[in-house]
Amino acid sequence: MTAIAVTIAGSDSGGGAGIQADLKTFSALGVYGASVITALTAQNTLGVQAIHDVPAEFIAAQIDSVFSDLAVSATKIGMLSRVPVIEAVASGLDRHRVANVVLDPVMVATSGDRLLNPDAISALRRLLFPRAAIVTPNLLEAAALLDQPVAMSEDDMLAQGQRLIGEGARAVLMKGGHGTGDTSLDLLVTPEGLIRLEAPRIDTPNTHGTGCTLSSAIAAGLAKGFPLGQAVSEAKDYVTAAIAASNRLSVGSGHGPTHHFHAWW
Repeated sequence: MTAIAVTIAGSDSGGGAGIQADLKTFSALGVYGASVITALTAQNTLGVQAIHDVPAEFIAAQIDSVFSDLAVSATKIGMLSRVPVIEAVASGLDRHRVANVVLDPVMVATSGDRLLNPDAISALRRLLFPRAAIVTPNLLEAAALLDQPVAMSEDDMLAQGQRLIGEGARAVLMKGGHGTGDTSLDLLVTPEGLIRLEAPRIDTPNTHGTGCTLSSAIAAGLAKGFPLGQAVSEAKDYVTAAIAASNRLSVGSGHGPTHHFHAWW
């Protein structure tokens, strides 16, 4: 049976993040990808120039079209900029009994542009945390979700991950890509314990869409039937290799994309 994953996220006109990165990742990892577009961004490697929100009613219509027909095994959720959109997505997940949800709480683009309205943070926690198999914040996003300072140590990361579990998340991947040092450390925090995931920190400006790529790679693993720990570990390996190969691409003059198809060209 064909493994199918869906991305519910915003469109990046520059192709490096959002829906475009998700669909590339699904394809690179042998999973059929479908999409529900929540916002259109005028975006390139230099930043986000404009955002056009998709009406919540049309997002609901896309969800119904996709999930009523396709046998979806996993779903990645990315950019949801407004409360009505979050409510529409939560309702759609319930309506179609969607399982294996990977929630990437996209708040700020790599360029620093804000992608989530501040008043939507509490709705994200309240409505989507309980419906997700895993939440994947970076250090800045975790701090914003908890209204705390950015974690500066592994102990801080663990404490914030555990607090997010207390807020309703079933599992949390605390991503350390925004940290410092020679090693990029991620922590998979669950009620049962902790898994440390380390990789060399790669010196490159081509980091646009890394969070989208990692979360969609986790969804791809879940779609193929991997247990959560394996899906996260293999996703970490994939995105590390994609970042390492990114200098083979020459795209734009700002933060370039990772190389999703590094294994082929």
